[in-house]
Amino acid sequence: MDAEIDQLEHEVEKIYQQLDLSDDPELEKLVDENLKCRYRVQQLKMSIAKERAKPLDRMISVQAALSAHLQAAIRAAYPEAAAAVKVQLTSSAKEEFGDYQCSNAMSLAKAVKLQPRQVAAAIVDKLEAGDLIEKTEIAGPGFINISLRRQPVIEELNRLLVHGVRPPPVDRKRRVIVDYSSPNIAKQMHVGHLRSTIIGDSVARLCRFLGHEVLALNHVGDWGTQFGMLIAHLKDRFPDYATKCPPIGDLQAFYKESKVRFDSDEQFKQRAYAAVVSLQRRDPDSTAAWKLICDASRKDFQRVYGRLGVENLVERGESFYQDLMTEVVDELKSGGHLVPDEGRLIMWPPGCDIPLTVVKSDGGFTYDTSDLAAIRQRLFAESADWLIYVVDIGQGVHFKGIFSAAEKAGWLNPAVARVDHVGFGVVLGEDRKKFKTRSGDTVRLTDLLNEGIERAGAKLAEKGRDKELTPQELKAAQEAVAYGCIKYADLSHNRNNDYVFSFDKMLDDRGNTAVYLLYAYTRISSIARTANLSPDQLLKLAKSPGITELQHPKEWKLAKQLLRFADVVDKLTQDLLLHSLCDFLYETACVFTEFYDACYCIEKNRDSGEVIRVNHWRILLCDATAKIMKAGLDILGIRTVDRM
Repeated sequence: MDAEIDQLEHEVEKIYQQLDLSDDPELEKLVDENLKCRYRVQQLKMSIAKERAKPLDRMISVQAALSAHLQAAIRAAYPEAAAAVKVQLTSSAKEEFGDYQCSNAMSLAKAVKLQPRQVAAAIVDKLEAGDLIEKTEIAGPGFINISLRRQPVIEELNRLLVHGVRPPPVDRKRRVIVDYSSPNIAKQMHVGHLRSTIIGDSVARLCRFLGHEVLALNHVGDWGTQFGMLIAHLKDRFPDYATKCPPIGDLQAFYKESKVRFDSDEQFKQRAYAAVVSLQRRDPDSTAAWKLICDASRKDFQRVYGRLGVENLVERGESFYQDLMTEVVDELKSGGHLVPDEGRLIMWPPGCDIPLTVVKSDGGFTYDTSDLAAIRQRLFAESADWLIYVVDIGQGVHFKGIFSAAEKAGWLNPAVARVDHVGFGVVLGEDRKKFKTRSGDTVRLTDLLNEGIERAGAKLAEKGRDKELTPQELKAAQEAVAYGCIKYADLSHNRNNDYVFSFDKMLDDRGNTAVYLLYAYTRISSIARTANLSPDQLLKLAKSPGITELQHPKEWKLAKQLLRFADVVDKLTQDLLLHSLCDFLYETACVFTEFYDACYCIEKNRDSGEVIRVNHWRILLCDATAKIMKAGLDILGIRTVDRM
C-alpha cells in the first residue's frame, strides 16, 4: 500500500509540472485529476492508519517467511533447476551458526555441476534481506547460516502480548468436517475409542484455531441387524416402553442379554429379523424403541465426552445416510461405474487392488455404500472443502478406495477439496499386547478415567498439594492431571505407531509428560502474580514500552523459541501429526527454565522475602511464554489450572 501512495504522489508531481509548463486548454481537467489523485492518497493514508491500529490477526511464521525468500533466491540464481527444489531450512543447533541454517546448496550443486560453496554464494547474492534477516554467512561445505534481526522479533512478541496468540497465515478459510470417535449404540465406549476421540478433538481444535469453519461429526453405529435383537429384547423386557421410559442402567449388559437370546432362541431370532425390517420401513413402534435405545447410549457417551472436555461434537449416525445410499447407487449406475460380480454390484476405484462392494447379492448396502453416501453429502450438501477422517490405521485401504471412488465419480476434485485419513495405531498394555483388563475384557473408558482420577489424587497428595490447595482447587488440579496425562500420553507419540499405556509413566513429573508441562505452565503464569502485576497492568506494560531488548543469549533463545509456535502450527496444518506440538511445548518449558535460571526477573529481600526489584520486560517475556504454552495446550485439549 505504501508503494501505491508513492506512485500516486509521483503522478501528482507530474501534473503540477504540466500545469506550470503548459497553456493546454484542458487545464481544468488536469486540475480535476490532481484533486482526485490527492484525495485518493489521503484515503489510502487513512486506510493504512486504520489497518495499523487494528490487531494483526495472524502471527508471522519465521520459517515460512525465510523459506519464501530462499525459494525466490534459488529461483533467481538457478531458474532451470529451481522447480524441483524444496527449501531445506532448520533452526541452528548452535549459536555460532546463526539462527537458521539452509542446506540446499549441497543437493543443488550436483544438478548445476558446481561446488556447493559457489552455489551457496549465488543464492546469498540473490537473497533479499527483507525485514527479518540481519546477516548471512556461508559455512563448511556450503551451509547458509542466517541471523535474524532482533527488532521484528521484539515487535511480534509485543503484538502477541497485546493481541494474544494468533494462528499463522492460511491459504484460505475452509469449511472443515472432522469425523471422529464413532462409538456404537448400545455399547459402552472402551479403550478402542480413546485414540480417535482424543486425536479427533485435537484436530478439530487445531482447525478452529486456524480460523476455519469446523463441523465435528460423530459417525455412530446406530443402524443394522443388531438393532432388531435390541428392539425385540426391549419390547419383551419393558412392554410399556412407549409410555414409561425403560430403566436401562447398563446398556452393555442389556446388549449381551439380547445377544445370548439371539444366538440361542430361534423364535427370538426370527422376531429380531422382523424388527429390523419393521425399523427399515420406519414403523412408528420400532422407531420409538430404536430412539429410546439411542437416547440411553447418547447420555452414556456424553458423560465421557464431558469429562474429556470434548465439545461441539455433532452426532450423525449411519441412519442419517440410509436414504442417501439409494441416490448414490442410482448415480453410480447411470455413470457406468458399477459392474456385476457374482450377484453383487462393485466399483473399482483407480489405483486400488480391492473393489468397493456397493450393493450386496441380497440387494442390501454395505459400509462402502454408506461411506460413499457420506463423502458425497459432505462435499455437496455441507459444501465442505476439507474432509478429515480420524479412524484407525487399519482402515487405510478402505478410505483410499472411498477417496479414489469419489474422485472417479466426479464428486471430489483434489484441486478444490482436501481429504485426509488421520490414521493411528493400537493402544497396548505394558505387556505390549492389546490393552485389556486382567480378566481379558476390553477396558471401558469410564473405568480408565476413574483410575486416572484416583492415581492423580494420590500423586497430588504425595506432593502435599492436598494441604496447600482448597477443595475446589484440588479437584480442578486432579482432573487436569488425570485427563491431561491420558491425552498427552497419546498425542505425544507419533499417531501412526502403537503406544504402551502406562499410568506410572504418564504421571511422572519429569520429562516430556503432561504433569511436567502443567506444573511448568502454572509456575510460569504465577511469576507475574509474585511481582504483584495484574493482567491489566501487564497489558498496559505491553502497550508501552513493552519488551524493549533481547540482549542476553537466553532471552534471545527464548524469544526465538516462542516465535517457532507459528512454524509448528503451520507444519501441523500439513501433516496433522500432533506429537510435534507436544515436542515444541516440552522444548519451550526447558528453554524457559534456562532463561529463568540465568536472568533475574524478580529480586527479593533475602530476609523478609519482600519484592525489591522487578525487571518488567522480562516479566513480559514470562507472560508471553505462558500465553504460548496455554494456546498449545488448548489445541491439545488439555485444561490448565492457576494453582497446582
